Amino acid sequence: MSSRSGEQQPLGLRERKKAKTRAAIQQHALRLFRDQGYSETTVDQIADAAEVSQSTFFRYFPTKEDVVLYDDYDPQLIAAFRAQPAELSPIAALRGAMRAVLGALPAEQLDLERERGVLIFAVPALRARFMDEFAATIGVISELIATRTGRDPDDPLVRNFAGAIIGVALASAQTMVEDPRADYLALLDTGLIHLEAGLPLLSLSTTNPRP
Repeated sequence: MSSRSGEQQPLGLRERKKAKTRAAIQQHALRLFRDQGYSETTVDQIADAAEVSQSTFFRYFPTKEDVVLYDDYDPQLIAAFRAQPAELSPIAALRGAMRAVLGALPAEQLDLERERGVLIFAVPALRARFMDEFAATIGVISELIATRTGRDPDDPLVRNFAGAIIGVALASAQTMVEDPRADYLALLDTGLIHLEAGLPLLSLSTTNPRP
């Protein structure tokens, strides 16, 4: 999750067209970054490849960094988290939401997300922006945890809990970058199981029954 939040709403025709254009720009950008390098690729080249004007590019992505960092999963994840059964713990609810949204992505989309992740960690400017967004996400996660537990989102214990979740997500992302064949969703799920178990360093079964 990034700092964006809100409920997912059905898209109208205009919004679907915008989403299609945004996705096309991002896909062409990632292809160019892969073929010739991030620093060597210009906004003009991306716009030409996507057959849009430079002004259209900037209407969708304020900077070249944003074309890599953007995704639209937050509203889906938030809605899926809130839809989890009330009896589930916050971590079990988060695991369920992750599987419902990320686990439903087609293989080609998962490959695209893996490519984005590797690129983000490889380029210092992208990595710095990514870390800033992850830090801001603590507030979003705190709000969700507070709603489920009846606590105040500014409660230090809630924020500590949210920060620990972010730590697991970052560790999973780093592992994926080091081994691009790794399954990020499986890494994240296992990491969240470890977190809920209290982060023991002795042997921990990863075959816990799914909530």
